Amino acid sequence: MKSYQFTVVKERDEDGRSLVICPALPGCYTEGESQDEAMSLIEDAIRLHLESRLNRGEPIYQEVGISQVKIAV
Repeated sequence: MKSYQFTVVKERDEDGRSLVICPALPGCYTEGESQDEAMSLIEDAIRLHLESRLNRGEPIYQEVGISQVKIAV
């Protein structure tokens, strides 16, 4: 069994719910009442996403780095 590691981004919406996004896997995100719940759910979402890609013979791209960009508006 191969292991993968991905960056996730944690956000909080206007209602106080936690949103977690995996940018390397388009459409792979989840939300929960707490950050702990959202993190648990994103692990499941990532696992299901990877299993689906592998079953269809699609590649799984690995992250090569992350950067932050500062924008003034």
